[in-house]
Amino acid sequence: MHSLGRILGALVASAVVSVAHADTIKVGVIGPMSGPYALFGQNFKWGIDAWVAENGDTVGDHKVEFIFRDEESPDPAKSKALAQELIVKDRVQYLAGTYFTPNAMAAAPLLAQGKVPLVVMNAATSSIVEKSPYIVRTSFTMWQNTVPAAKVAKDMGSDKVAIAVSDYGPGHDARDAFKATFEEMGGEVVEEVNMPLSTTDFGPIMQRIKDSGADTIFTFLPSGPPTLAFVKAYIDNGLKADGIKLLSTGDVVTEPDLPAIGEAGLGILSTYHYAVSHDSPENAAFLEAMKTVGAKPGEVTMTAVAAYDGARLIYEMIEATDGKQDPDTAIEAVKGMSWASPRGPVSIDPQTRHIKQNVYLREVAKEGDTFINKETQTFEAQPDWGLAE
Repeated sequence: MHSLGRILGALVASAVVSVAHADTIKVGVIGPMSGPYALFGQNFKWGIDAWVAENGDTVGDHKVEFIFRDEESPDPAKSKALAQELIVKDRVQYLAGTYFTPNAMAAAPLLAQGKVPLVVMNAATSSIVEKSPYIVRTSFTMWQNTVPAAKVAKDMGSDKVAIAVSDYGPGHDARDAFKATFEEMGGEVVEEVNMPLSTTDFGPIMQRIKDSGADTIFTFLPSGPPTLAFVKAYIDNGLKADGIKLLSTGDVVTEPDLPAIGEAGLGILSTYHYAVSHDSPENAAFLEAMKTVGAKPGEVTMTAVAAYDGARLIYEMIEATDGKQDPDTAIEAVKGMSWASPRGPVSIDPQTRHIKQNVYLREVAKEGDTFINKETQTFEAQPDWGLAE
């Protein structure tokens, strides 16, 4: 076992030396390129491709090559193996992507040894950035999007809330963030349901929520097939008709799911850092660039924006290091960085290495024949409340 560790260390050290002055900078992107979450992995690729289409595939004298690897589900062992292969065999200088929190956590211990920064483009548990000084995040955290949701619930008159979240890191963060914020404002949490990631039948959960006497549900599930099933169960089991409000993070009502939810979803509220309908010149240009790389209307998700902005950070790090493998200089170069993203104004917090951004209250609405998440309120420059002092 120790011998294997020494061999890996030697291989990594060899890889670092050999790419120190590489003409081609390789970036390994790990995401769900197949399986039930494949649309979100494809959005990683579209977002990166859109950045490259607008900015070229070189930084200074260095060509940039993105290498994609498939993590189709939460599978820490596979994700760690993929990261290790990218560092040692493919000799990447940067890692990016990671849709699921357990997979990001699994890759974190390899970063210092491999001298490779990781740009997290989705995984949303606050503590991920604490696992390595070489991690920076361009996506969001559950605390960041959920603290505003609790404030919205109280402002709209909710007194008794049932919390239903997926039973893993991001779900626990969402539950804790909502409960702490809502109870501090005098609200009551009357039911808490931790749902296994494998749950497909939400009928019994809806009955449990009905029986709790809640006037509002707050929920989080990772974007994908379960979120559509949850919303449809909320509608089909009569909770919407009974006046029980549904409030979620934006993961639960992604734009690709809105046509399938249909008219019954009108009025569902969510808090999130991006909506395809966001009205800004930067978002209009971004959506046009997405079309040029193959994304069809209705297929764009938040992971594309995180990947687009993540590619910006990687280019900045390559420029700051002049292509050398120097993770300390690379990470230092993006601390405090700010820019106009398709989602609005953003910056990288120099203490947490997490993105600070606006969070929007959105309502499912219909414009013409298109269902959208219409932004109705802005919570400006939200930090990661899970790490904020």
